[in-house]
Amino acid sequence: MALTQEALKQVLHPRPHRFYPSAGSTNDLANTWLKEGAPAGSVVIADEQKEGRGRKGRVWYTPPHVALAVSIILKPPQQFLHRISLLGAVAVAELCQHAGAKGVGIKWPNDVQIHGRKVSGILPEVVWDGETLLGVVLGIGVNVRADFGGTELAHIATSLEPAVGQHLKRTTLIHYLLQRIDYWSQFIGDVLLFNTWKSKLNTLGKAIRLEYNGQIIEGVAVDVDQNGALAIRTTNNEVISVLAGDIALTETQ
Repeated sequence: MALTQEALKQVLHPRPHRFYPSAGSTNDLANTWLKEGAPAGSVVIADEQKEGRGRKGRVWYTPPHVALAVSIILKPPQQFLHRISLLGAVAVAELCQHAGAKGVGIKWPNDVQIHGRKVSGILPEVVWDGETLLGVVLGIGVNVRADFGGTELAHIATSLEPAVGQHLKRTTLIHYLLQRIDYWSQFIGDVLLFNTWKSKLNTLGKAIRLEYNGQIIEGVAVDVDQNGALAIRTTNNEVISVLAGDIALTETQ
């Protein structure tokens, strides 16, 4: 079933929101709206997203009727910008658990997984006007009923409905997701957010392979710090810290 403006209005009012049956990038639309003065908590939603972005500028297409494609405008203090990624991952993980999914975890830094397969993509983008911080656009995509069977993504991606074994209303999912984002926004600088994110990580203690700044790092993920950086004990027994990178497990789970 397609999302509609009327259905969303019933669950989101009075939150400022803009709905598009089809859009290029909800993050781009939210970016423009933020520059026009949109208040914190405003949200852009699309049923189909043709030019969604992932890390490293990867293009991600969201077909109609099968996923959540939302971008939320947030206005955190500048010193906590690095926490937005953590906030998004925690909110999506809680959404999946609330819907009834088992085996929910976060692959560092913000890939929410169900039994080790990715169900969500999260992309925060900071928006500036010169040296003035306007806010952050938090883009979130969640697979609800996308079918990856028979595709090259079948072993690494999954959807929420198959995981819980029942039909889910996307309007209800969006409403709950935004509630959790509102909640955690109150704790953006609090250790509670960090501890909750860390408790949901499924990466710590695992042997990993990380691509970072053109280098390949292999070792064991041993810890994370308050900034979200991952500490890795390398095969040379050296501990290094990285804030970002593409990570893969190198041991059989």
